[in-house]
Amino acid sequence: MGKGWKNKPKKNFAEKRREKQKKKDEWDKVPQRSYPDIIRENKDFENYYKTQGIVPEDKWDAFIGTMRTNLPVAFRITGSKIEAKALLEIIKSDFFKGILNTNLNGDNENSNDEVKTILHSLPFYPEELAWQLQLTRKDIRRSEVYFRLHNFLIAETNSGNISRQEVVSMVPPLVLDVKPSHKVLDMCAAPGSKTAQLIEMIHADEGNILPEGFVIANDLDNNRCYKLVHQAKRLNSPNILITNHDSSIMPNFTITKPDGTKDILKFDRILADVPCSGDGTMRKNPDIWCKWSPANGSNLHGIQYRIAKRGLELLTVGGRMVYSTCSLNPIENEAVLHRILLETGDSVQLVDCRDLVPGLICDPGIAHWKPASKNLQYYNVWEEVPEQWQTQIRPKMFPPSANEAPKFHLERCMRILPHHQDTGGFFVAVLEKIKSLPWESETLSQNVADNKNKNELSLEEEAARDAKLPESGKRPLEEGIKPQRKRKKIVGYREDPFVFFKDESEDAWQSIKDFYGISNNLDPRRLLVRSHEGKKKNIYFTSPAIRDLVICNENKVKLINTGVKTFVRCDNKNMKFRLAQEGVQSIADYISDERKLYVSKEDLIMLLQNNDPLTPPEIVKLSLDTQERLKNFATGSCILLYKEERTDNLNPLNLKMVGWKGIISLRAYVPTCDAIHYLRLLGADCSKFEKNKFEESRAAVSTEDVNDGEIETEDSISEETVTENGDCTEKIDDIKIETNK
Repeated sequence: MGKGWKNKPKKNFAEKRREKQKKKDEWDKVPQRSYPDIIRENKDFENYYKTQGIVPEDKWDAFIGTMRTNLPVAFRITGSKIEAKALLEIIKSDFFKGILNTNLNGDNENSNDEVKTILHSLPFYPEELAWQLQLTRKDIRRSEVYFRLHNFLIAETNSGNISRQEVVSMVPPLVLDVKPSHKVLDMCAAPGSKTAQLIEMIHADEGNILPEGFVIANDLDNNRCYKLVHQAKRLNSPNILITNHDSSIMPNFTITKPDGTKDILKFDRILADVPCSGDGTMRKNPDIWCKWSPANGSNLHGIQYRIAKRGLELLTVGGRMVYSTCSLNPIENEAVLHRILLETGDSVQLVDCRDLVPGLICDPGIAHWKPASKNLQYYNVWEEVPEQWQTQIRPKMFPPSANEAPKFHLERCMRILPHHQDTGGFFVAVLEKIKSLPWESETLSQNVADNKNKNELSLEEEAARDAKLPESGKRPLEEGIKPQRKRKKIVGYREDPFVFFKDESEDAWQSIKDFYGISNNLDPRRLLVRSHEGKKKNIYFTSPAIRDLVICNENKVKLINTGVKTFVRCDNKNMKFRLAQEGVQSIADYISDERKLYVSKEDLIMLLQNNDPLTPPEIVKLSLDTQERLKNFATGSCILLYKEERTDNLNPLNLKMVGWKGIISLRAYVPTCDAIHYLRLLGADCSKFEKNKFEESRAAVSTEDVNDGEIETEDSISEETVTENGDCTEKIDDIKIETNK
């Protein structure tokens, strides 16, 4: 290549933007196929899976018939156990069933018609906290009879009390069997529904406000990491760290032991929900019917194996790793596990964990399969593979012989097929690490300080080490020593720094501590901000373990997000920071009773139903007890507390939310979605917040001609919305976050 390319003039921003717009315009001219137009047939798909024998012959029609239908909607109830139980009672109530028990065509004229039951709890999910609707997303979003159900799902999802998730996606975290003390790694976490389950399990013991365990949620794709942040932030946990790294080469995390020495972190539980061809999701993503090829799975086998292998290296002895995919292909499933088990010998074994999901229907893993070329030529052994296919089909993709197969126990894997319980397709396997892997160094596991690998040093450590070496100690390249390979540049957005408070003397801390009467039990070093200079805008709260992980590893791996927003700058005359609703659960126990205002049920309902602060005309409607407490209550941010006094309720409500006491006013300082959630739990009227988009659309038609007589229907609205400043924000399942404060 000549040197002229170096002098090529750089394009300015306007030119780049014009080129980008031109490409977009060209793409818009290409006719796009909508999902209803996709023919859900693929002869190669049927040929391949009939040959693999993943479905008994007498069940094939049920399997392929279900694969061609749309996927029903499912959701989980999340949050604290007390609030979850209260929300569960609402879902099981006659009121909620009245919203659901409607014929799909909306015809209710004939009362003798059998009403279709469209809601049922999932038998394998503990405490009836997961439910499936015999409705598709299209039914819920486009049928007016379900507008109240749609509103319910949107509001409760935004408040973090419901997680809309596929049924089969709920299984891997359940069989991982996470305890509050466990150190958990989610290797390929985005978009985050399984991560949310893992966080809930870490916080399962409500008596322990701040559990010892934590979750590191990682993903390779920088953009998908922000979807992960969106999911995780709704749970308001100080025990999660989100990272952006290639999980197949995930670095060893350094931690500080109680005696102050450094060690390598080994995880108790690891979830490896690896990238896959995704043909188990055809009911949700019908475009896969058009794109499916046996080569898709073969091309992913290598990266799936490397992720699983690295996961086992990061796992502690006695720990468990779940390997899962949303693929039906044995090349991506059993073949990967067979390869792993061959290499690890007797140090790793498959574990049957069906007892952790009683009621789940699934088939065992298979011990025989046939790798196939792109043109569907099947091969029994590697020697049969022609040279032209030897880059696609590899020797280690073949199954064990009939004599060796029993020792691998591949039947302990779980194959969940769509016709089993009207779900998507999924594969789940649980691996237990019995002892160190054959290639692992015991000394490296014991002491990272004395046995630190050169490749794990940060760039700053490498420079400092090389600077200390005398010239005579630096071996020349002529001796055959290759120069160190340059590190791969971290791509994606540049993240703001994580700056932890140093001690009690930190700027602004003393004023916060004095105003809220924060006890000495709260170590200010667990608070952080996201800038080195300037005014602190938001202050976040983390667990001690997460703080240590950030400080010890910020130069090894790209950190995306951690901490719960707890204090927000407000620059009030008497206080610099107000409380944030996200962090109130984590911080409440450290705050003095002088900043806590106990209110009655009726008072709390009144506060939540009003967007504006209650002023003297309305304050007199509060109970006399509340009015008396307000007389001597200092102005500023506070915590509103309500505790249910009913003795017949096994799970009495105990609600905490942020409020604001003005000179002559009082308000609940919570987002609209949280206000709706609390009102539901209190059995109050939420009709003020109910919106019927179908009525609004009809009203718009009757008042004016929109767009020269044409109304933009929901079908024509893109899944992406553009904000006023031109930024593109992705909607998650038609959910749009809004706040009234």
